[in-house]
Amino acid sequence: MKKHNFSAGPCILPKEVMKRASEAVLDFDGLGLSLIEISHRSKEFVAVMEEARALSLELLGLEDQGYQALFLQGGASLEFLMVAYNLLDKRAGYVNTGTWSSKAIKEAKLLGEVVEVASSKDKNFNYIPKGYGIPENLDYLHLTSNNTIFGTQIKEFPTTSVPLVCDMSSDIFSRQLDFSKFDLIYAGAQKNMGPAGTTLVVVKEDILGKVSRTIPSMLDYKVHISKDSMFNTPSVFAVYTSMLTLRWLKDLGGISAIEEINEKKAKLLYSEIDLNPLFNGFAKAEDRSNMNATFTLAEEGLKETFDSMWREAGINGLNGHRSVGGYRASMYNALSLESVGVLVDVMSELERKA
Repeated sequence: MKKHNFSAGPCILPKEVMKRASEAVLDFDGLGLSLIEISHRSKEFVAVMEEARALSLELLGLEDQGYQALFLQGGASLEFLMVAYNLLDKRAGYVNTGTWSSKAIKEAKLLGEVVEVASSKDKNFNYIPKGYGIPENLDYLHLTSNNTIFGTQIKEFPTTSVPLVCDMSSDIFSRQLDFSKFDLIYAGAQKNMGPAGTTLVVVKEDILGKVSRTIPSMLDYKVHISKDSMFNTPSVFAVYTSMLTLRWLKDLGGISAIEEINEKKAKLLYSEIDLNPLFNGFAKAEDRSNMNATFTLAEEGLKETFDSMWREAGINGLNGHRSVGGYRASMYNALSLESVGVLVDVMSELERKA
């Protein structure tokens, strides 16, 4: 039976990417050696890293605009600290829209003053704050573009003279934006790009080197830039698989092509949630995420029946996070419209049975 993977992360990847990556583990490019046993300094892997970095900038439309793409380790969780180490000199502003931005705030407070310019904590993060004022004397403003746990997504980003930093871990490469508005973007690969183990950082070089503190080498973006993202041994498999996924996306037609598909998937599922009286959406309608749809059952007595039905249909990873409960359908780039259709059919069938 075909599996339909709605897991929030590590994420679903294109089948052709998985096949190529698995082959490389046994024999990489006909070398007679595995990808994971060759030197990361070899010309073969250096070419992989260079292509992954170049594709990242190309797909985001940031080529030749003063940005550098890095593939680092530690996940977005380490970036919470690295961003502050490199950019926070006096005060930074944060918009708190959920668990991950709360964690980012906690780390930044270790290094300077943090101003929480807006928050949706009052409604358990089921909406995106809007119309908030942004102090001008900030070193940067930090946003989280998509909130996997609560199923919200920023649809319109603020215009400000303050440098913009954004955690795009769960919706990177999923929709068209003017990425040049951002001075630093970071994203753990395991949500929409590749396997766990590497993190993409896209940073405008001219915002670096302005803090007064001494930055440890491993936490210094300038060090990683100077070493072409190879200051230490990179996560070779994660970088290679991410490169393959970026190739796949480019061949598909880039971000504009995948955004169209993602819109269709989200529309199909949210329509069912809204029309089916047995389900309630968690996030406010105008702030719903195209990547992570969160919803609950109107009658908890139907939980056992519904759980049995979606598992029998080959659906995986539908349980919601404990902070919200209910269900969460993660519809990352590689998830097919067909898989969303299977889930919608199960939800419709539950209504017919009830």
